[in-house]
Amino acid sequence: MPIYPKCAPVSDRAHTSELDVAGELLALLGEVTTEPRPDTQLEALTLAVAADLPVLLWGEPGIGKTAALTQLAESLDLPLTTVIASVHEPSDFSGLPIIGDDPAEHGVPMAPPDWAVRLVRAGRGLLFLDELSTAPPAVQAALLRLVLERRIGALRLPPGVRIVAAANPRSSAADGWELSPPLANRFVHLHWTHDHDVVVRGLGGTWPRATLPRLEPEKFAAAVAFARSAVCGLLAARPNLVHQLPSGETRRGGAWPSPRSWDMTLRLIAFATAAGSAKDVLSLLVRGSVGDGPGFELLTSIDRMDLPDPEVLLADPAAADLPERGDLRRAVLDGVVAAVRRHPAKSRWDAAWAVLVKAVESGAPDLVVVPATTLATLRQDNWDVPASIEELAGMVSVAQGADRAAARVAAKAGR
Repeated sequence: MPIYPKCAPVSDRAHTSELDVAGELLALLGEVTTEPRPDTQLEALTLAVAADLPVLLWGEPGIGKTAALTQLAESLDLPLTTVIASVHEPSDFSGLPIIGDDPAEHGVPMAPPDWAVRLVRAGRGLLFLDELSTAPPAVQAALLRLVLERRIGALRLPPGVRIVAAANPRSSAADGWELSPPLANRFVHLHWTHDHDVVVRGLGGTWPRATLPRLEPEKFAAAVAFARSAVCGLLAARPNLVHQLPSGETRRGGAWPSPRSWDMTLRLIAFATAAGSAKDVLSLLVRGSVGDGPGFELLTSIDRMDLPDPEVLLADPAAADLPERGDLRRAVLDGVVAAVRRHPAKSRWDAAWAVLVKAVESGAPDLVVVPATTLATLRQDNWDVPASIEELAGMVSVAQGADRAAARVAAKAGR
């Protein structure tokens, strides 16, 4: 059997030296900078954090959820406390029972975990609940009080602590669970995706910077009034949207409308308005609170809140300033016709035709066809057809349609 010479052992110093060299390279790779860069996702996240609402980031593994939270904590100068929800027991969130000197007299207090004590001592921080979708139902139930009331055992987290969670879709989560409806309804759900340009520039050493929105105090009163008007206006017209628990298990684990989530939506609208945020940011926040369907209805309602009053247009058609966007222009024209239907009068009918003529002259004549046809049916027998209708000839035979509509109405009345 061959005898191999023994190799001289490498000294501990040599090992340390090589690791020190590797550490220098790692440190160099870790040197990155940040820059102000418009990022809809990041702005929505920071707005929700500023509004003191729990946020849940949904995204595939490796998409950058944890990195975004780490960078957010650094930018806001908040100590980051990460808790992997799936590796904890329910008692870690509800508190551990500690028997004192006389349980019969003092009871059994629920002691909080060490990370909660550290947050209270700091008075501020960012609590990151990671891997939420891999937490079993018992742990999710224990998280309810933490997320909503900020309580862990007998301890209450201070107002300076914000809560953000992250989860992978069940299809890509290790032993994943759907979120329970009570827990899901306590979060603002943001779907985290990657931006190719941001990733490439970030790997090059420059990532976007997360900053809290600049709120303008002089806008606060108007922002609150606007938010209340938007939410209450929609729910007054659509009472069935106040509470809609989805039937499917997957949808129950996301955003859906309830009095709680509408309250969160109202707060987010007020913050977005006071910060002057773009509509794309507001869309992410609203849909992340009450779901896509109700969210889109609210966003459409908000768009229409900025539309001109139909009564103002009927009072002075020549000064009508119609929106350029097709859906909003159509909404304005429908509103004018509806106003005439509610309070019919010859002068108002004539004014409505003048508004339609102006809409044709300023573009998109196809949007006038349906409102014009509806307006024609509102004509009464003693109303002369205004000359302005002739300007619509060629696009829709409105004058003839008005006569035919009047004839049909008269025929029905004579039956």
